[in-house]
Amino acid sequence: MTTPRGFRDKSEKSLLTLVGEVPELVRNLVTAEIDSAKKWLGKAAKNAGIGGGLMVGALFILFWSIPALGVFIIIGLSSWWQPWVAALVLFGAMLLIAVVLALLGYLRFRRIGKDNPASHIAEDVRVVKEAGE
Repeated sequence: MTTPRGFRDKSEKSLLTLVGEVPELVRNLVTAEIDSAKKWLGKAAKNAGIGGGLMVGALFILFWSIPALGVFIIIGLSSWWQPWVAALVLFGAMLLIAVVLALLGYLRFRRIGKDNPASHIAEDVRVVKEAGE
């Protein structure tokens, strides 16, 4: 007799028979969980790939919109100044912004070396060696 979901009716089996089936059931469960994880990982990888591609597309468009903004600013400033002066002012402002961002990035990178786990481990090893002497 089978149940509506296709499982065997186990009410007629003895306790020892049921206990003997436990390893097979556990193996089936582990296999099903691994298959489920593989399917989930495949879907997640696909979504991550599509999302990454869309982000690259957005960055490509943004990359080419920055020169258009620069031209817009130069044209706007050229109504007060000569076009070459407007371009030079915009270049100087962008150079100043780049220098400030690079300096902030450099200061942020310097923080990495100050508090890393390897230095803590080296300190612990040094303390243990000193205590052993």
